[in-house]
Amino acid sequence: MDIIWLRDFEALVAQKNFSRAAEERNVSQPAFSRRIRALEDTVGVKLINRQTLPLSLTPAGEVFLSQARVMLRTYEETIERCQIIDAAGENVIRFATSQSLYMTHYKTHIAPLVEEGGLDIDLNSTSWAADQFVSALQQGYCDVILTYWHPTMDFLAPLEASQCDYVTLTRDDFIPVAKADNDGPAFHMGKGQNKPVPLLSYGTASALRTVVDALLRKHLDGPKILVMNRNVLAISVKAMILEGFGMGWLPRQLCREELEDGRLQIIGDDTYVEQLEVRLYRSVENTKPSLKKLWDQISAASA
Repeated sequence: MDIIWLRDFEALVAQKNFSRAAEERNVSQPAFSRRIRALEDTVGVKLINRQTLPLSLTPAGEVFLSQARVMLRTYEETIERCQIIDAAGENVIRFATSQSLYMTHYKTHIAPLVEEGGLDIDLNSTSWAADQFVSALQQGYCDVILTYWHPTMDFLAPLEASQCDYVTLTRDDFIPVAKADNDGPAFHMGKGQNKPVPLLSYGTASALRTVVDALLRKHLDGPKILVMNRNVLAISVKAMILEGFGMGWLPRQLCREELEDGRLQIIGDDTYVEQLEVRLYRSVENTKPSLKKLWDQISAASA
């Protein structure tokens, strides 16, 4: 199967017309039609219903479309990873971390050491799913991952079972917060409330999802919770909390300024607070000299 055929198929789905899709793909219509036919022959089923106007997908075509997008995304990510690995020199340390950690603990704990040591850093601050950080480290796409750690985060277990080492940089409280106004927080975690408490939580791709789930299980006899929204990024959860859509759990360092200036307020008692570790992971098989230098600096500073 040619990757070009998948892009042709995507274009045809978007345009619902062979002529317009061929024009978008910068190919003649006869050649474009032959490539779609070749794709269908390879798959072994009809993907396009040519009897409708505009064109539509067959049931098999609907299934194939979702998988084609997965294949294209995987292909593009693979190319990107190969190019980054090839471009990175021996002195460049490739970090992978979430946006929230980049804006908090990376800046306070790692950036000063990088500047002091004169090291070159290639920083990937992404919205990857949690397990993608693990696979990136295992496959050599990055040299180091900076991540939260909590006993409920099973996705990190493969790193601890394989040839990986870690350093705990610091710890951060995972706290329940809500937008504050003149009368105090907009939502409360007390018992006996008539209305359920709206929660802004995390999707399954987020490392923090399991921590919230564990907290909710621990307080089954607490107030009723209604999940209003789920998001991968803690920064997006914070933005919705600040808009007053509900309460949610955030790392304390991520909302420190908002707590200090009164825009956010902690709700609930200490039983609603969990402690997160902030860890750096690396493969012990990675012998890059610049990484060893930074790792020794960080280990000494953490100790």
